[in-house]
Amino acid sequence: MAANTLKHALFCAVVTLVIAYPILGLNLEAEGINVTLAGADTSTVISVIAAAIVVFLFQLFRENILSALKSIPSPLPKTQKEPMAENKRARIESWVLTGIVILALFWPFFVSRGSVDLATLVLIYIMLALGLNVVVGLAGLLDLGYVAFYAVGAYTFALLSQYAGVSFWVALPIGACLAALFGFTLGFPVLRLRGDYLAIVTLGFGEIIRILLNNWTALTGGPNGVGGIPDPTLFGMEFGRRVKEEGNVSFHETFGIAYSGEHKVIFLYLIALVLAVFTALVIRRFMRMPVGRSWEALREDEIAARSLGLSRTAVKLSAFTIGAFFAGFAGTVFASKQGFISPESFVFLESAIILAIVVLGGMGSQIGVVLAAIAVTILPELAREFSEYRMLIFGAAMVLMMIWRPQGLMPVRRIHIPLRKQE
Repeated sequence: MAANTLKHALFCAVVTLVIAYPILGLNLEAEGINVTLAGADTSTVISVIAAAIVVFLFQLFRENILSALKSIPSPLPKTQKEPMAENKRARIESWVLTGIVILALFWPFFVSRGSVDLATLVLIYIMLALGLNVVVGLAGLLDLGYVAFYAVGAYTFALLSQYAGVSFWVALPIGACLAALFGFTLGFPVLRLRGDYLAIVTLGFGEIIRILLNNWTALTGGPNGVGGIPDPTLFGMEFGRRVKEEGNVSFHETFGIAYSGEHKVIFLYLIALVLAVFTALVIRRFMRMPVGRSWEALREDEIAARSLGLSRTAVKLSAFTIGAFFAGFAGTVFASKQGFISPESFVFLESAIILAIVVLGGMGSQIGVVLAAIAVTILPELAREFSEYRMLIFGAAMVLMMIWRPQGLMPVRRIHIPLRKQE
């Protein structure tokens, strides 16, 4: 066993060297019209060798290290304690969430513009994560192409505003419904698939949408994207310095106040907040309805669910459709916030980040997903000096979470009913 462990550790160290040195150590440098391949400097070589040594030692003493990590007490509270009564827990959650929403309504008026803009992005990710939580957390269907529905909502608003002059409020339900239609369409080919096969098909669907947006230059602009996406209006009032459409009025002139660019940012934040709360309430209601119980039954045991008379087709299609609907919501808000979108905004990394939020928060848990979305979005902004190592830190955090807290930050409380033993 020791010999096998040593061989495995050496193999991992060699693989680390073979992969890390060409990526980190070799650089292309332009000299006039020629491009030359330059080697790594001393510090990079030392870092690569040190990484290989760390990998070697970790693999050699892997069992001891993992045992030591598992013995460290979790900084988060234990989940094995007696669950709180359902009615009491629901009442406490309602009061807490109501307080958070009220605080969030007044918060943007006392902070900087950058903070409000970042909070809008957080709310967009909350909508995306809550939607994906329906598919992955509740129904147990691994979806790696969720960003495709996000892109459908964003491009629906961008193209409708460019070619038909459609406003934000008209495009919002259209984008959500069109994304839901794409989710419904995706559901049919994957009805018989589970696990890895389902993940591969959904990943392919996400890439098909991105490549289609990238290559359909005549409609989508291709890599150049779509710009000039209009801002949302409030009863015909625009938040820009000058009115762009006939018949509209200026917000600051209507109320007789000085123009400020913060007005538009705060308004977008409030729209995202209302839509995020709407998303959470609707999905929460679905979870308590028969369709929500059907999702959980399908996730736990598909064969048992079918034996109880549940339609696998209806349950899967409902999960994909509802999850995609809220992704379309988020995409429309994102397009309005950015004012410009391109296929590069909807790469696979976005799907991976949203899926990581669901896993870190606790699959099926709404509060956990909200907390994870806040952490994943804000923490990289607070540590900009480590932006180059963002994904490395992100991956390490996920590994530690899977060791210490595999259920997620706030796992769903399940009430266990003891059964009497039959004599």
